[in-house]
Order: sequence, then C-alpha cells, then structure tokens
Amino acid sequence: MKTVMVAGATGLVGSHVLRQALAHPQVSQVVAPTRRALPTHARLINPVVDFERLPEQADWWGVNAVVCTIGTTIKTAGSQAAFYRVDHDLPLRVGELALRHGAQAYAFNSALGADLRSRVFYSRTKGEVERDLLALGYPSLTLVRPGLIGGERVEHRPRERLFVALTQALGPVLPRRWRVVQAEAIARTLLESVLAATPGVRVVMSEDIL
Repeated sequence: MKTVMVAGATGLVGSHVLRQALAHPQVSQVVAPTRRALPTHARLINPVVDFERLPEQADWWGVNAVVCTIGTTIKTAGSQAAFYRVDHDLPLRVGELALRHGAQAYAFNSALGADLRSRVFYSRTKGEVERDLLALGYPSLTLVRPGLIGGERVEHRPRERLFVALTQALGPVLPRRWRVVQAEAIARTLLESVLAATPGVRVVMSEDIL
C-alpha cells in the first residue's frame, strides 16, 4: 500500500489519475493539492494551496510517490514567462519538496517532441523540465510523452479539439506515434509507473501508451 500525490488533479489527465488512484487497491491514501477544494473522499487529503507559495514543511508532502500532470497553454497563461512558471517551475518544485520528504518515485506527464534543442518554445520547455527532474535524483523517474490527448476538458481549447477530431478521423492511416491517446490511458500509465517504482529512468513514448 502506497501514498500517492497527484499534482494537477483538476486537469484532464490529472482528474483521471485521481479517480484511478482513489480506486486502486495498492493506494492507501491520495494527496491532491489544488487551488480549489475537491469533493471529499475517505482516502483523499486535499490541501487548498497557492502554488506560487507552496508550504515547504507541510506534513502532507510525506508521500511514497508523485504523479505530476501540471500544465497549461501559452494562451491561458498569458505569456511565455507565465507558461514557463507553470509547465517548468511547478513540476520541478513539487518534485523537490516531495523528494525532500521521502518520495521515491515520480511520474511526469510531458509531451511528444520534448527536446532541449527544439526551436519550438513549448517543446523546449518540456525538454528542460525533463532534464531538471532527472537532476533531482529520484530513485524511480518516469517521463510519459503523449501526443494529442483525447477526452473532455473543462478548459475550452477549440484548436486542440479540432486537431484531435481530425487525427481521430485519420487514425487508421497515421503512424501510431501520431494517433490520439486517451487521457484515461495516459493516467493509467503514470499511476502504474509510480506504483511499480522500477529503479532508474523510463521514457514512455506516445505509441507505447496505446
């Protein structure tokens, strides 16, 4: 039985991780820090926090494993700098604090195309956060790189929805790497990776999530 932190529990993939973790027989307790309160559950600890001022000494950091699905878009964030704070700085800060309190496994929902040398700001940011998470020294680190994500978002993303619909229509003729991956499957991959906590670094590509 393990305690698992879900960072990003209100997002599309994170909400699936939360539901799966609360129902999983190997999970004794789930910690889900959020900006707004979640529905109560007997096995859920839900600290309502300001992610810009995370409490460093809170007892709830003491988990066995972390699944991080924190992420936004540049449009929603308002600028590249604000996007970087969410997609790079927050996953790293969560990882630092949980590791300091004893976490042994971390799984991060990255993105297809994550690359330190990319000319695309989004892909370069994902590459940088992967690099910096690796430098933290987690005994078990899993980087999951999905392509287009299928599922119903609370946040309205019309352009992404159009691409998902088009890609689903073309799915049978597309290489597996470029097919839509359902959020539920990504969540399952993330959760199972931290429960297994295989030593070392594992990169899961989009085609391996299907």
